[in-house]
Amino acid sequence: MSITNGGPAIGAASAPATAPQLMVLAQYVKDFSFENPNAPQSLSQSDQPQIGITVNVSAKPMSDTDVEVELRLEGKAENSGGVMFNVELVFAGMFRIQNVPQEQVHPLMLIECPRLLFPFAREIVASAVRQGGYPPLLLDPIDFVALYQQRMAQQQTQPIPGN
Repeated sequence: MSITNGGPAIGAASAPATAPQLMVLAQYVKDFSFENPNAPQSLSQSDQPQIGITVNVSAKPMSDTDVEVELRLEGKAENSGGVMFNVELVFAGMFRIQNVPQEQVHPLMLIECPRLLFPFAREIVASAVRQGGYPPLLLDPIDFVALYQQRMAQQQTQPIPGN
């Protein structure tokens, strides 16, 4: 999906042509936690840890054009000695979305906005893990389209409240 094609907005035949816009107004850490519960013993263990990562995206409209998008990354590294580290990050951004057809706003908020936030969140996680005494945790790129499709499929299979 590309909204930066420079063409006129849908339904803007009589109005001057305006290109769709997605602007990053701000990005920031909303919440962050790094726990190293078994240090220094866990730092000297040589066996490969099992690392689990969960990713969640949420969006909250702040005005007619502005939205706050949160990218939540949670990671845990465990080995036979127990938990090596936990890391939790909520990295958010304020975005302004203008001249985008209404049916494209939702996927834009939950696909393109977190895609713009991810490299910065990835660096924060990698730095925190490295400063915790471990090799940096370099997260693989995330397929936000697949994440969005999975989320939409889950919402369709859930019963509607009151029915």
